[in-house]
Parts: sequence; C-alpha cells; structure tokens
Amino acid sequence: MKTALSFPPTLLALAITSASTYSLAANMTDSTIGTDKAISLNEDQLSTLEVKGQTYRNTATKTQLDPEETPQAISIIDADSLEQRGIETVAEAVRYSSGINTELRGGAVTRLDLFNIRGFQNDKAYYDGLQLLYNDWNLQPQIDMAAVEQIEVFKGPTSTLYGAMPPGGMVNLISKAPQSTDQSIVEVALGSDKKRDVSIDSTGALNERMNYRVVALIREKEGQAVTSDEKRIMIAPSLDLKISGDTQLNLNMYYQQDPSMGVYSALPSKGTVYDNINGKLSSDSYAGDANWETYDRDVLLLGYKLDHTINNTWRFLQNTRFTTAKAAQENTYSTSLDSDERTLNRRAYLTDEASTGLNVDNQFSGVFDIGNTEHNVLVGVDYLTLTSDIEYEDAIAPSIDLYNPNHQQIVKSNLDFAASGYSSDFTIEKEQLGLYLQDQIRFDQWVFIAGGRYDSFKATEKGLKYGSKTNTKVDQSQFSGRIGALYEFDNGIAPFVSYAQSFEPITGADRNGNTFDTSTADQWEAGLKYKRHNVIASATAFEIVKSNVLTRDPNGSAYDKIQVGEVRSQGIELELQQAITRDVSIKTAYTRQDVEVTKDNSGIQGNTPIWVPEQQLNTWITYAPQQGALAGASFGAGARYVGQMQLNAANSNTVPSFTLVDLSIGYDLAMLSPQWKGASVKLAVSNALDETYYSCYDESNCWFGDQRSFEVSARYAF
Repeated sequence: MKTALSFPPTLLALAITSASTYSLAANMTDSTIGTDKAISLNEDQLSTLEVKGQTYRNTATKTQLDPEETPQAISIIDADSLEQRGIETVAEAVRYSSGINTELRGGAVTRLDLFNIRGFQNDKAYYDGLQLLYNDWNLQPQIDMAAVEQIEVFKGPTSTLYGAMPPGGMVNLISKAPQSTDQSIVEVALGSDKKRDVSIDSTGALNERMNYRVVALIREKEGQAVTSDEKRIMIAPSLDLKISGDTQLNLNMYYQQDPSMGVYSALPSKGTVYDNINGKLSSDSYAGDANWETYDRDVLLLGYKLDHTINNTWRFLQNTRFTTAKAAQENTYSTSLDSDERTLNRRAYLTDEASTGLNVDNQFSGVFDIGNTEHNVLVGVDYLTLTSDIEYEDAIAPSIDLYNPNHQQIVKSNLDFAASGYSSDFTIEKEQLGLYLQDQIRFDQWVFIAGGRYDSFKATEKGLKYGSKTNTKVDQSQFSGRIGALYEFDNGIAPFVSYAQSFEPITGADRNGNTFDTSTADQWEAGLKYKRHNVIASATAFEIVKSNVLTRDPNGSAYDKIQVGEVRSQGIELELQQAITRDVSIKTAYTRQDVEVTKDNSGIQGNTPIWVPEQQLNTWITYAPQQGALAGASFGAGARYVGQMQLNAANSNTVPSFTLVDLSIGYDLAMLSPQWKGASVKLAVSNALDETYYSCYDESNCWFGDQRSFEVSARYAF
C-alpha cells in the first residue's frame, strides 16, 4: 500500500503566496479585448480576459460570472498564448496547464483528443459548452485550433453541470465569435514535414443588427511516421443577429474534412522505451502498411444559440447543435513480437462508421437580492442523443520486420475477413437527459455555490458484433451535487473549499445477469486564488475517490466482472503568472499527484494507472520589449517536464521522464515601415532540442513523442 501524498514545506509556502487557476497573458500594452469592454493597462497591471460574444458562459458555472469567483479549479489558455506558441492541436494547447497530461498516444497520432486529467482518462471534449458527440469507437469530431479563441480546463468532477463525465475534469473549446469591428486576417505557414497551411479569419458588421465571422483553413503535411501524411480542410462561419434589444441569435456552422490523418498503429516497448537486441528504432518508425493506412473523416456541426433577456432579473439561453459525421479507416495492430525481437506479427482491420446526434442545453439564469445576499441562480435542462452505425472487419496480415520494413505488403484481395469471425455490423444509440439547479451566492466578501443535477442515461447496442449477436441495454439514473465556499480578502487572496461529485454509466452485467450501476466519484478540494496588480496565481489541493469500478469476479471466469473496484487520486496544483517588468512576463504550472488503485480483484491493487506522471512542471517566459531596437519583437521560451509513468496496469516497468524545450520569435513588420502596418511574422519551434520520449499503454503498445518541428508563418491583418 502506498503512503499518502505529502506536501514539502517549500510547496506549502508557495501555495500560501500563490493563487488563481485563471490563465492570462501578461500583456503590458494598451489593448481592446472582446466586444463589450476596452481595458487600458498600465505597467503595473496584467490584462483582464474578456471572452467574446454575448452568449458566452464560463465553463465552471455556465454563467457570465468571473471564473475566479468559483470555488473550484479552472485553467484558461487565452488567444495570445495560443497564437504565440503556434498551436495546431488541442493536445499542444494544454501542454502548459497544471493537472493535465496530453498526447497520450505520442506525436504521430493526431486524429483524436485524449487527455489524462487529475489521474483519469478523458476522451470527451466540449465545444462552446456542448459535448462533441463520440461513439466510443473511432469517430470523434475534432475541432481545429484555427477556429478556437480560448480553451478552458475545468478540474475535478463536473457532472453537476454536464452529466456523465470522468471525474478528473473536462476540456471546453471556446469558438471565435463574430465581432462588431471589421478585421480580416490572412495567414500563410510553412514548416517541417513539408507543412503548408493557409488560413483566413474575417469578422465585422454586416449592418447595425448583424455581425459575421468566417474562419477557414487548408493544411497539408507529412506525418511523423514514414509513408504517412495529414490533410485537412475546415470552414467555420457564424452570424450574430440582434433580433431586438432583448434577444440575440447566433447561428454557427463547423465543417471539416480530413482525407488523411496520419497513423494510429503502435510499436512494441522493445526498441522504443527499452533495449532491443537489434538496437533502437528511429522516432519515425512505423509498424503499419502504406497500402492499408486510411483515416478519412467528415464532420458537420450546425448550431444556434438563442439569448433572450426576459426582464431585469431573468435571462434564457438555448444552445443547440446538430452533428453528422462519418469516418472510414484501414489500419493494423500487432499481436506479438517474435523472439528475434524484430518480426512483428499483425492483423489488418477496417471500420466504416457514421453518426448523427443532437445536443440541446436550455439555461434560465437570474440575478436578484434576498436581504443582504446576491443570488445568481441557474436552472437548466439539457439533452443529447447519438446514433452511430459501425461496420468492422478483421483479418491476419503479413508480419513486418521492424528493422528492415516493407510497408507495401498488404493487398486487400488477400485479406480473409470471413475466416476471422470478427465481422461486425451494429448500431449504438445513446440518450442523456439532465435537470440541474445551481445558486451562486454573494454575501459581503463570501461567495457560496451549491448545485445539484439529476440525470437519466440510456444506451443500446444492437446487431452483429465480433461474429455474435449483441443486444445490450443500459438504463441508469444518477444524482450529482456540488457545494463550495470562497472568501475574497481585500489583499487579493481568496481561499476556497469545495465538494463535487461525478458519474459515468457502465455497460454490461455480472455473471448473474444483473446490470451494473453507474460508477461514481467524489472530490474534496481546497486552495487559494490570488489576483493583485501584476500577479495572478493559485494553489489547489484535491482528493478524488472513484467507486463502483469494474474488476474481476473472484467466483467467476476470467471474463466475469463485479463492481467493487476503487481508484484514489490526490495531489496539488500550482499556477503562477506574473509581469516581472514592463517587457517580461512568466507563466509556470506545477503538478504533483499520487494516483492509486485502492480496491481490485485482478492483482493491480496498490498500483498506479498508466499515463499518470507523478510530477509535471511547465514554465513559459515572454519578452516583448516596448522600446529600443527590439521594439515590435516578441520572444518566448518554454520548458516542460513530465515525470515517469507506468508502462502498464501491472506496473511491471516505467516509461522514463522527459524535459522538452519550446521556442517562439515574432516581429511586427510595421516597426520597419508604416507601409507594413498589419503584417507580422513568427517562428515557432516545438521540442527544440529534439528530445526522444515515449508514451505507452502496455509493453506491446508504445508511441514516440513529437519530433522537433518548426513553423514559419506570415500574417496580414487589415
């Protein structure tokens, strides 16, 4: 049994002097941000985040209240940070946030967004507060960062507002919204792996009642693995229509076509993480086949947000999105590595998937006083449904010599899918209905929050799956709650404490035919938030216990499960942002966590789950001189440390820690001549020292991390 996590005195001292999970850029020049407020900054102030669009609601409360008033941790990555680091994927964007580990399948796999937050895996991303509907197979909508204004990482259980979710937290992507000020940006980028990227972002007023925005992108590049490539076309138009003084309608569309999205297959730990008698594999090694490596995805999202002010007290927001998506995949996976440690045995498979779905979130919010207290009440009803048709085939494929690979071996006509017995053609249907209530109360310098939610979750799976008929049903309901308190001292320090719950539906039944209950989790969290002059910081300590986890039934076969497992995660997170001088600012985040399987019948009790580093430390420094010969230039440098992780669930070995360095240089060409007003250039380098690092699911499935990559971009705003 592992000992409880202890906090060194130095970390406690830093925690007492730090506070706020609110991730802001230290911009020391006058700027106008958002649609409603122009904020003048002097050299003693950090910029204040103003999120775009009247229909925006912050992730932590689903209200327009400031996130720092919420007694639960949330990290925000704003537009300046995303732009400076040359972010292309969501996984890259959250690298410098505390409590989250990303790129779990290495650098070559970019087709899905997968995170580990506070020790728990999460593949459910959100876009403008609505879940991107995922069929739990291979079809997951993925939003390109060109369409994203900022990212909000809400830590800990979030089921009180969002329903079924893993307990570690969630990632919410905030879209670029229409603005009333006319501006268009054209950007061209070239980079490593023969990257070519052209994007446009145009916004402005069509008339007094209508604002528009159009974001579009075309990108091509070679994938990290040999023979692979990545292609994407995206367009995201939106329109704000002021129907009346009390009513605004936002219409939005997001369409993305990914004709090719690199590779997905893994490599064995021998030759990657660990020694192989034949030597180490290179970081562009590939265990698949160029004739059988396809991932073609189309996603269309159509939505609207209707915001109506009912009276001086109440407002109504309806956020709705229709989703249709499809994906065709051809891929391989390994079955074993021969004793020569170079011959990898493989199977080839294909999937053909199509999904349609609908999200609706209805929110009534009201602000009113009762005596000396101000109440911000939220009442909501949300609903989501997803139907997904899935076809799957599987066959024996030729083996591959990893050290002298032939990537042209697979011929489709030679694959005997019928002999495998794995043929599948089935339909998944999901439905979730939730009713929630929240009250955020201000009394003097106190902020209290209390919320509860009731969910009904249903799911079915019907058809032919792996050669056998399937007809499974899930019909579960769950109540989730949250309470918290925060006190705002006059000196900027705000201590807080909170308790929150989450749940996840569990499919299947035990050996007696009894269906499983939902898996639940509880979190206690306490910390400090601080916002004063040129410092924004936070310190948070938490403990999450997840119950009703499936584990082996000791009285049944190896495939029988019972619900007595438990996982405990506890740790601390520190975030600090400070404008050291007028020209220099720093952001740093530290995470220390201890995650343990505390109850289990399959031999892993006391172990740490995979993809959970014990420590993470990230620091980004920005130098943007306002005067002198370098005025107009900006320099950024970051270092990120990720501690060692377990190789597999059995904890038989570890994946080494790694430290990576990122760089960024930008220049405003208007400083050379007024004729160049609006033009700028930028160089962004990821993993500048070309460090080799890894991520593993088990000893048979490992992936190389990102190689060194660079991007040179030119932007013109007019």
